Amino acid sequence: MALRAEQLQAQLAKSLAPLYVVHGDEPLLALEAADAVRTAARKAGFREREVYFAERGFDWSELVHAGASLSLFGDRKIVELRIPTGKPGPQGAEAIGTYCARAGADILTLVSLPRLDRAGQSSAWFSALSAAGMIVDVFPVERARLPAWIGERLARQGQRAPREVLEFVADRVEGNLLAAFQEVQKLALLAPEGELALDDVRQAVANVARYDAYDASAALLAGDTARYVRVIEGLRGEGEAPTFVLWAIAEDLRALARVQSGTAEGRPLEALLRENRVWGPRQALAKSAMRRLPAAAIERALAQAALIDRAIKGVARLEAWDEFLKLGLKLAHGSEA
Repeated sequence: MALRAEQLQAQLAKSLAPLYVVHGDEPLLALEAADAVRTAARKAGFREREVYFAERGFDWSELVHAGASLSLFGDRKIVELRIPTGKPGPQGAEAIGTYCARAGADILTLVSLPRLDRAGQSSAWFSALSAAGMIVDVFPVERARLPAWIGERLARQGQRAPREVLEFVADRVEGNLLAAFQEVQKLALLAPEGELALDDVRQAVANVARYDAYDASAALLAGDTARYVRVIEGLRGEGEAPTFVLWAIAEDLRALARVQSGTAEGRPLEALLRENRVWGPRQALAKSAMRRLPAAAIERALAQAALIDRAIKGVARLEAWDEFLKLGLKLAHGSEA
């Protein structure tokens, strides 16, 4: 059975499964999920703990033995298996299958994995883990959910904040959840319980936001010009290669142009999105951009992208980062046309 990390506490309150797989790519949330499982297990009487790191040279027979052996003192025990690469290899895959089949009733198993691709999640060893217990999916906190996440964390320490304050904090910590957690904890030390004022938060919260090229493209498609400018300036300050930023933005613009052209010909939107490899959250962004932007605006944006390419290559005497900002402004004005 699979559940999201935010559903884990409710599940643990109802019952304790024999095995949990914490699976995802957000270190802070994965750590908290694993801690929640350990806490629930200790309350249920699992006193001992054995930890195995499946790194190069790991003897997988140790895991099989751990699943079959009783605790030295007869206590129930937690067996933790950490696979940093997410790839146990043939020997590991076989050992995991054997372990899942033989693990005793007095053992609770906690497996930690990075986010696996589709092939990894379809493997026999991962299926064996899934059949034996709970798969806890850990997903990053997207920008749209970040203010609510910050509000929840503030509430745990007896503080609250109006929307404008939550948005301000989110802008300062976006893309760096561990730092966001630390900044929220700092507010517990520097500000009293109750409602937080924006001026106090401005003085306390550092700017620790981290962005990638896909954040720029997402802000552009969403029509959030202010965020797009913050992302571009942040990437410039971090020394990101403008070539990669241009690739991410131009790929999405070209896909948007193809989808828009296809719908004009009467083809189904969903089929066009799949055909152009627009998946997951990007689908909602693409649909929003199509409603907002005329075809001419997208064509002008692609022309601006071509100009940025020439600037990066030194053919045009222009500053590429400044031209990125112009691209965002042109699309913003294009949506108003």
